[in-house]
Amino acid sequence: MKALVFLGPDTVMCRDEPDVLARSADEAVVRVHAAGICGSDLHAYHGHDPRRVPPLILGHEAVGRTPDGRRVVVNPLIPCGRCARCAEGRTHLCPERRMLGMQLPGCFAEAVAVPEANLIPVPPHAGDVAAALAEPAACVLHALHLCARALARPVAEARALVIGGGAIGLLAALYLKAWGARGVRLAETAAARRATVVRTDAAEAFDPRAMPPEAGAFDLVFDAVGTAPTRRMASAAAAPGGVLLHIGLQDNDGGFDARRITLQEIAVLGSYCYTRADMVAALAALADGVLGDLAWVEERPLAEGVAAFAELASGRASAPKIVLRPG
Repeated sequence: MKALVFLGPDTVMCRDEPDVLARSADEAVVRVHAAGICGSDLHAYHGHDPRRVPPLILGHEAVGRTPDGRRVVVNPLIPCGRCARCAEGRTHLCPERRMLGMQLPGCFAEAVAVPEANLIPVPPHAGDVAAALAEPAACVLHALHLCARALARPVAEARALVIGGGAIGLLAALYLKAWGARGVRLAETAAARRATVVRTDAAEAFDPRAMPPEAGAFDLVFDAVGTAPTRRMASAAAAPGGVLLHIGLQDNDGGFDARRITLQEIAVLGSYCYTRADMVAALAALADGVLGDLAWVEERPLAEGVAAFAELASGRASAPKIVLRPG
């Protein structure tokens, strides 16, 4: 089968790989229809993720079809099912979890082996692009549920700032709009991505280098980038008693203003992945058009995956999300 294989820092290759076989009786071999490139895939591409050891087929945001004809979204997180976190239903925090495209071969291929328990049926009216976005949309939905529990007032009454106009940031703005949040603003340095945000009508997009966000003005700050500069921006922008949600993972080099966070009683939340319930709900929202028409997603053949990674790495790709089509 054809697959896009991570071979080392800044190197992926589309090449022939052995056909996928189920590793156990409770696995299915899913023929992949579409698979999205995640920011974490790009992080691995640069050699910044020691958990992803080359050679490795990357990719964990996928939709496909089982041998018996079921159209399914792949939940790439595989928990142990035995620990305290699994017993609580928080399987995404299982310390023994494994992940497709990380410890196991991923979805940038014509087929991938997936446990039956990790397959989620796709509504008939959902297109492949919508279904392939279920995983990142579930990340955002999970994060916003954490925010909703921590905010003193409903999300619809919150003034929100999203930092970053990639797929996670744009999906956050689209969800916040759908939830009725007022005055959503989105900080993005790339002009092409700001233009995309404007076209979706999800938020007011601005360049924070030219116009820094108003200090202390936002009840909810959603950092979808995760660098020292964006953490400094988020720390300054959060209102007293507000919520700062950190979901981006570009670096771990400081930036939080611990003194201001403490004196202004700002809740700082980390968010990682999602539960199965989050994925099911996100898939339904995407299928029903709650998050818009998704015209901002770019589709490419798997054979163009090498070029797609190079463009994303250099900042030349304007689309917040590129979906690869193996078929």
